[in-house]
Amino acid sequence: MNITLPDGSIRELKKGSTGLDLANDIGPGLAKAAIAVVVNGSQRDLCDPINDDSTVSILTIDSNEGLEIMRHTLTAQVLARAIKNLYPDSKLAIGPTIDDGFYYDFLTEKAVSSDDLPKIENEMRNIIASGDLINKSLNTKKEAIKLFKSKQENYKVDIINDSDQEDNFQIYQQGESDFIDLCKGPHLPNLKHIGAFKLTKIAGAYWRGDSDNEMLTRIYGTAWKSDKELNAYLHRLEEAEKRDHRKLAKEMDLFHFQEEAPGMVFWHPNGWTIYRALEDYMRDKLSGSYQEIKTPQVVDRKLWEASGHWDKYRENMFITEIDEEHANEKRVNALKPMNCPCHVQVYNQGLKSYRDLPLRLAEFGSCHRYEASGTMHGLMRVRGFTQDDGHIFCTEAQIESETAIFIKLLSSIYKDLGFEEFSIKLSTRPEVRVGSDEVWDKAEAALENAITKLNLPFTIDEGDGAFYGPKLDFVLTDAIGREWQCGTFQADFNLPDRLDAEYIGEDGLKHNPVMIHRAILGSFERFIGVLIENYSGRLPLWLAPRQVVIASIISDVDSYVDEVAELLKAQGVRVETDKRNEKISYKVREHSSAKVPVIMVIGKKEAEERSLSVRRLGSDKNISYDLNTIVDEISNESKSPVNT
Repeated sequence: MNITLPDGSIRELKKGSTGLDLANDIGPGLAKAAIAVVVNGSQRDLCDPINDDSTVSILTIDSNEGLEIMRHTLTAQVLARAIKNLYPDSKLAIGPTIDDGFYYDFLTEKAVSSDDLPKIENEMRNIIASGDLINKSLNTKKEAIKLFKSKQENYKVDIINDSDQEDNFQIYQQGESDFIDLCKGPHLPNLKHIGAFKLTKIAGAYWRGDSDNEMLTRIYGTAWKSDKELNAYLHRLEEAEKRDHRKLAKEMDLFHFQEEAPGMVFWHPNGWTIYRALEDYMRDKLSGSYQEIKTPQVVDRKLWEASGHWDKYRENMFITEIDEEHANEKRVNALKPMNCPCHVQVYNQGLKSYRDLPLRLAEFGSCHRYEASGTMHGLMRVRGFTQDDGHIFCTEAQIESETAIFIKLLSSIYKDLGFEEFSIKLSTRPEVRVGSDEVWDKAEAALENAITKLNLPFTIDEGDGAFYGPKLDFVLTDAIGREWQCGTFQADFNLPDRLDAEYIGEDGLKHNPVMIHRAILGSFERFIGVLIENYSGRLPLWLAPRQVVIASIISDVDSYVDEVAELLKAQGVRVETDKRNEKISYKVREHSSAKVPVIMVIGKKEAEERSLSVRRLGSDKNISYDLNTIVDEISNESKSPVNT
């Protein structure tokens, strides 16, 4: 049989040869490093036979796919076996990989706590030190059930019983041990390929996510190719904990949540100042190219039914019933979970011509979506939020130019907000979709051409587009290397047709416009959370809620403190004075903890010389400035980037 390699070369092997045979045929170095294979796009174990002409690539631990397989083996084979060794009565459930790591769910009679993690880690290292081979057998459904019943592994039996499979259940065993596990694979060929790891935390999780089932213990961990990569990741975790926007919000007095309004933000004056500064900036950036509108928050179900959201999204909507006067039935309304159907209603007012397109509408739209209580996370995931939403109504021929215009706008905004780096993902047509292949061809080509002409790198995610059109997702990288998907640009061929949006074309006939859904920040709440963590609370001066604090050393200089404050206020600077009878070191420490960017200190010397001693956040140096010089400097620095 012929095996085609990634470089296009072809190797001839006997039918039934394995991935390991192929690796040996290529070279001993690759055979030693190989951990799995990809056969015609599907990952397989290195020991699996290949029986037909195929396209094959060999995976090593150095690839992202290889790293994930290593993590999978670590949780499903090593962590699971360690649990069984230490807690023989335990019942194993599932152990998948997740971003940067893995977890395993299990049930024990004796409670397992975070204090037990070092003991479990040591047992895992003992298992890895054996270097055992991992062997696989294929079993019928009946055989697999019998095997796990004999071991009283009830969760594995449930998984097998619920499977539509009747044959080829994969059961893995380590060396001569009696430990076995059911898994779709692939796994490492042996334990020698496992790199550096650490167990990170313990939590509870219901079996199959159902609160009617047993509460299981879940152990989380992370794994990397080397100790260096592991330590770098753990350092990022430490940094992320220090930068947690919920912790910084308390220090800076920005916002809070409470149980009477779960997932809804109570903005404090400082936090609302950040919000308004960001909103004003965005409004200025959109001025001249978008028309700002405002649409209702409570909308009758009839519109949601017409748009298709009632069927597809109802479980995530907040629904109200109202007894209308003289009505026979209650009127059913919903708080809008998104703005797009309402924007179509604005578009539909009045006959549109092709000369009116593109028409760009923007709204800082307040939306509400039901999120399960366990998924909410500070500002990052809430139930009530405001989108920097926009919709562009255009012709198919205008998609490419509108894409380019949008990306230039998004790039400038991200740069102003401190994000020099972002990546783009182009998601193409899914199997289930609306619209003809011809229309999809044009739309996908338009998006790709626009990115290419701007000379921007991008990746293609085949089949991950929305059912109504292809999309671009924009992913930011923050100061500690984390990625945040914020911006989006989605072409929609479906909603204009459903909601009767039309324009008169050059041919005098009616046509449906393309509707482009686009956002740059995503939501103000989440983006502010990202900003706080990216800057570790040390926001740029124009965004900082308290830009300047002027602190006196002695009461004799209070009149000069007030004079300086008035000069700064006249320039639009947000300034406060601190004339309390406290030591200056205490005042400086307190305001630094609250992340005030500029602290001006005034003593007798400064008052006499009409100067100021200035300390910037993050510095332990005081620099003396002439009054007019520092007022001009702070005034310029405090302005929004739009105005500089």
